Amino acid sequence: MNHLSQLVVFRLDNQRYALPLPTVERIVRAVEVTALPKAPSIVLGIVDVAGRVCPVLNVRQRFGLPDKEIRSADQFLIARTARRTVALVIDEAEGMVELSPAEIVAPAVILPGLEQIHGVIKLNDGLALICDLEKFLSLEEANALEAAMCHEAAYEA
Repeated sequence: MNHLSQLVVFRLDNQRYALPLPTVERIVRAVEVTALPKAPSIVLGIVDVAGRVCPVLNVRQRFGLPDKEIRSADQFLIARTARRTVALVIDEAEGMVELSPAEIVAPAVILPGLEQIHGVIKLNDGLALICDLEKFLSLEEANALEAAMCHEAAYEA
């Protein structure tokens, strides 16, 4: 039986990235982000998504892209990790692709040590990097985020 991988493709500047469809909850228009004191620098703040407080992660920082202010034309890609739901600031969602696992190039083949990348796929007009959200935050960043979220929840209670 041939299993296909379904990926959601999105864009940051001129580079494309992808996430496995099962991890993606929805894509919404960007809204104002509330600062989260004591959060790691990769966390831009928090937003309310359907009654849940979600940290907003700066994907641009993780991939070495220049920072920019969140614009009303930007989008939040809401995705689930094993620990929590997060919002990623993206320029634009491009859609979904289906491909066989054999079409995914392992990152170690290209450049060893790319922890946040699960693989690379070829699209009709270029490449996309498949992000591994489970490895997106370092252990220290994940622990700092957890402490900041707990502090925020205690402050609101």
